[in-house]
Amino acid sequence: MGTLESGDGTRLGYADLGDGPPLVCLPGGPMLPAEYLGDLGGLTAHRSLVLLDLRGTGRSAVPADLATQRCDRQVDDVEALRAHLGLERVDLLAHSAGAALALLYAVRHPGRVRGLTLVTPSQRVVGLDVTDADRRRVAELRRGEPWFPAACAALERIWSGEATDADWTAITPFTHGRWDDAARAAAARADRQRDPDAAARYYGDGVPDPAVVRAALAALRVPVLLVAGEYDVALPPSRAAEYADLFPTARLVVQPGAGHSPWEDDPGAFVRAVAGAG
Repeated sequence: MGTLESGDGTRLGYADLGDGPPLVCLPGGPMLPAEYLGDLGGLTAHRSLVLLDLRGTGRSAVPADLATQRCDRQVDDVEALRAHLGLERVDLLAHSAGAALALLYAVRHPGRVRGLTLVTPSQRVVGLDVTDADRRRVAELRRGEPWFPAACAALERIWSGEATDADWTAITPFTHGRWDDAARAAAARADRQRDPDAAARYYGDGVPDPAVVRAALAALRVPVLLVAGEYDVALPPSRAAEYADLFPTARLVVQPGAGHSPWEDDPGAFVRAVAGAG
């Protein structure tokens, strides 16, 4: 465990797990504590994982100015962590919404990035369109699952604009490659830790224009690995391929049978993909 101060005096906390070259890991949620990443399926056998708690989550203090929880305003926190670790350049791994922060860091500090690993990344800051039809095609792959009828009905109500809170809960199995006891426990833990207000601030007004971000990424000359899940309704594989095409040098790995957190669904496959990227 470690702490540091960001530029505005906010205390930031992080965990340092495993052996090998450091890999700074940025969590999704948005704004979930980084502990849910665990050891990323055993990646600690190959890399030292530096799990940063974003400001106001986990071990990190709530900032005096809550508006600084917006993703682009947390770029300075990542830079402060890099300097604190004494790294000339940093390898970044980002999950889901954490990709917004990783990409904005790379845009602002391209010379400080050694490589990027984007795990089922959010498309929000790059403006990639994922349609209901895209998600439906992926959802249909799960038709043989016992939970499918109820979850699919909830999806249809969401797409029609008639969803209730219960419907958003009912579609949770679609985010996991295996809807088993471990997945249920992980989902329940995330629900307890979720802060809707902080999540809303993360993508608040003032986030950079996606067109500007995309133009900067097109000039980013670092290795990029994008890990998608075959069953991920948030970023279907077809759209993941378009995402990878935003970079001059990117490799796409679609993990079979995986959902939005592929290290949980097949740790071995995930570690082989990510460890090989280093």
